[in-house]
Amino acid sequence: MATNRSVKGNFVYNNIEKIGKNFMYKNFERSNCYNCNFSNSNFNYTSFRGAHFKSCDFFQSTFKWAEFIGTNLKGSDFKNAIFENAIFDSVNLAGVDFKDAEFKNTIFLSTDVNSAKNFDAEKYDIKIYDKMPKLELSDELETAVKDVMENKYVKKSRVLDTKDGHINIINLMILLENFDEKSLIKGFNLIEAELDCDFYTLSYLIKFLKKNM
Repeated sequence: MATNRSVKGNFVYNNIEKIGKNFMYKNFERSNCYNCNFSNSNFNYTSFRGAHFKSCDFFQSTFKWAEFIGTNLKGSDFKNAIFENAIFDSVNLAGVDFKDAEFKNTIFLSTDVNSAKNFDAEKYDIKIYDKMPKLELSDELETAVKDVMENKYVKKSRVLDTKDGHINIINLMILLENFDEKSLIKGFNLIEAELDCDFYTLSYLIKFLKKNM
């Protein structure tokens, strides 16, 4: 094992077994793993932003609210894995095997699902977008989003903006599924004023709002 110094707490794993481990809430940003066995592990509420997990085995692992953003999963095995409220954004799925995997309310954006194996888009509870969808925003909501991104922890997390600096419409749509617009604007104001710690996933913001509103 070698530590990935680019992001505190992350790592590089090669040719090892980590079976049945609890990785809940882990930030895997820019981690690099090859040919590792993570079978029966818990990856709920994790971020795989910019990570490389190639030729790894995730048999029967769980990925509730997991976020794969710019992730390279080439050749990995997700047989019987469970995905719920997960996001795949600009992910390399070449040769990835999803045989008997379960998907619930999962989003694929700018990701070639046809490069994966045993992936039947018709039978899964998923949404596929070739590119970022459009959403008409009220002036009040757009202002609230831009204001909340002035919070240094929100800005650092990158959950509300895209790599080119635009509003992340997918994540905003998810927030609007959990809160009405008026409540969300109020929540953004609360986040801007009171959120004072590092976080890595949209699920953290949802949890924060539900707890504090």
